[in-house]
Amino acid sequence: MAQPVFNNAFMNGKISLKPYFLIIFCSIALVAQAQNINEDLVFIKKIYNEALERQQSYTWLEYLSEKIGNRIAGSPQNMAAIEFTSQILDTIGSDTVWRQPCVVNYWYRGAKEEVSIINHPLIGNRSLHCLALGGSASTPKYGLSGSVVEVKSIDEVKKAGSSLKDKIVFYNRPFDNKQLRTFNSYGGAVDQRVFGPNAAAKLGAKAVVIRSMTGRLDDIPHTGVTIFDSAVAAIPALALSTKDAELLSTCIQSGPTNLYIKTSCEQRGPKQSYSVIGEIRGTEKPDEIIAIGGHLDSWDVGGGAHDDGAGCIQSMEVLYLFKVMNYKPKRTIRCVLFQNEENGLAGGKTYAKVSNDNKEFHLAAIESDAGGFTPQGFSYDADSAVFSKLTKNVPKWAELLAPYNLQFSKGGSGADVGPLRSQKGLLLGLSPDSQRYFDIHHTEKDRIEAIHPRELALGSAAITSLVYLIDKYGLTD
Repeated sequence: MAQPVFNNAFMNGKISLKPYFLIIFCSIALVAQAQNINEDLVFIKKIYNEALERQQSYTWLEYLSEKIGNRIAGSPQNMAAIEFTSQILDTIGSDTVWRQPCVVNYWYRGAKEEVSIINHPLIGNRSLHCLALGGSASTPKYGLSGSVVEVKSIDEVKKAGSSLKDKIVFYNRPFDNKQLRTFNSYGGAVDQRVFGPNAAAKLGAKAVVIRSMTGRLDDIPHTGVTIFDSAVAAIPALALSTKDAELLSTCIQSGPTNLYIKTSCEQRGPKQSYSVIGEIRGTEKPDEIIAIGGHLDSWDVGGGAHDDGAGCIQSMEVLYLFKVMNYKPKRTIRCVLFQNEENGLAGGKTYAKVSNDNKEFHLAAIESDAGGFTPQGFSYDADSAVFSKLTKNVPKWAELLAPYNLQFSKGGSGADVGPLRSQKGLLLGLSPDSQRYFDIHHTEKDRIEAIHPRELALGSAAITSLVYLIDKYGLTD
């Protein structure tokens, strides 16, 4: 008798089936969600398997770093890198490959630099390990000499005022090695390299030497950009190894100290260069772009393997892995090898301008420019107006990528993708282990020997996996 009673009650409207339909609907949704999660885990595992087994990124990077070598923007080696990467992006099956013109300023180092302590009572004459900074001026033909003033900051230079006229200013503020993240140490010291020589030149200093940007005590000098504004003539500016910075400081503390400096740098003027771009067009939402990239230029010492050959090759490998796995993205996946990040950002600025002029929309842009060491996760950022909306899927990504020791944190993305912020998409940066990065950064040691094939491949797989998730689910879907 129970069945007729139920039927009568239902027919009379006394019992509603809405709760039952809701339970069934939720159950179906949970099953579908579980199936999606399982599908994603399987696909991400396949990405890692392909990257680690093939290790294609290392083969490409070895050629870029060691056969082409260092490739400062405007140089013949830089043009060779443009040709090489264009051909690779074409041969792996990109739908479109092109070169985006930009104008760069070509700074040329010239002959080997010299810095020497002159006839000091403690050590006599001593040659120091040095590298001219990008943007440095040359000395007179036979060099220059002068007394040295040690400072710790640009503020200290400004307070010294006219007393620095015809002096050699020595910036000697070390890394704060208490910082767990070495990029924080770098950020706390690098202003003296970028802006210190300009501040000293305004006060009449004849040259500048700085402590290299690393927390390690060694004999390896680190180059990097220094910026002179139009109101002042550039002066010679060089970096000293950290050990030699310590030695110079000891000499100064014991009494008056003189240096001899010789450089032959020159500005070779504006040159036509190119960023290299390749893409796979989306099948469903081709107007939503997911960009991945690094910068193709490097400094003119070493081979630019970590900075930023690794980021370029990893970005190229994203397209390669999707092709060999026969993955057809919903959205357009674009690899951008930016030009001139090291001393001008011409490539990144031009790319954003052209993209804005073409009314493109970058749903996401991921930059790899922190070295080729083991990836630890991604930092992410966006315009404040859309940040909350664009990051609601981050917990889902974190859960799926946790087995690969990847975490997500709010933070910066990268210098080249930064100009895309106005498009109100999500900007991300790959975050590798940074502990050894600044031992190598901008030095002769930045060669393929400093790269481990597995670590490089893990970075490629991490970026590819994140691109897959963004492509499949979007940011607000």
